[in-house]
Amino acid sequence: MIVAAHQPHFLPWLGYLDKVRRADCFVVMDDLQYEAQNFQNRQRVKVAIGARWLTVPLAHASQTATIRDREIDNSAYGRHSWQHKHWRTLELHYSRAPFFDRYAADLEEVFHRRWRFLIDLDLRLLELARSWLGITTPVILASSLGATGAKTERILAVCRKLGATKYLAGTGASLDYLDVKLLERCGIDVEWHRYDHPTYVQRYPEHGFLPRLGFLDYVLNTGGERAGIDIAGGSHAAA
Repeated sequence: MIVAAHQPHFLPWLGYLDKVRRADCFVVMDDLQYEAQNFQNRQRVKVAIGARWLTVPLAHASQTATIRDREIDNSAYGRHSWQHKHWRTLELHYSRAPFFDRYAADLEEVFHRRWRFLIDLDLRLLELARSWLGITTPVILASSLGATGAKTERILAVCRKLGATKYLAGTGASLDYLDVKLLERCGIDVEWHRYDHPTYVQRYPEHGFLPRLGFLDYVLNTGGERAGIDIAGGSHAAA
């Protein structure tokens, strides 16, 4: 049983989704402290001038608030709302992408809905990404497991709850804090997920190929699951 875990992302990039795909069970770490300037409420898309951030505004909260408790700031209405601005950006810059029409209805529903909690929005977008890319890995919320501890201890608790024999770790912050020897002493092997981003035809080729955008760029330009390019690219795991 291979388990992977990560904080939720807004419009996750292909590397995140490849990590989901490679696991037997993926845990969304919704019970961790929210991190500002991360990808939990923002992501980049490609526009006429290059890459642009789409950011979901959040209501004020304590610095110790967990991700699952963060509420979206819906104080702006109409054309000033974040939903309207995001949808207009996608329409303006992707409506001529080859597969925009295939996915437009589902996307429009997401960006016209009034979301209260960030986690619900992120999970809906993850659900769409999994569906459109043919990813069948089950997804579980960490808050449903009742795991405690910090850093490696929390990961160990999650793995034990799920009966994991292997943990697929990211190569970001995990490199700094993950105690590999502790996990191995407890019978859990560690593999490091490494991802070589595939290339494909994007809009606005004058800016060159831009990697690590939100998954919508890939789906709307290639067709998603039925594309001739595997999102796995050159992904691999290293022990």
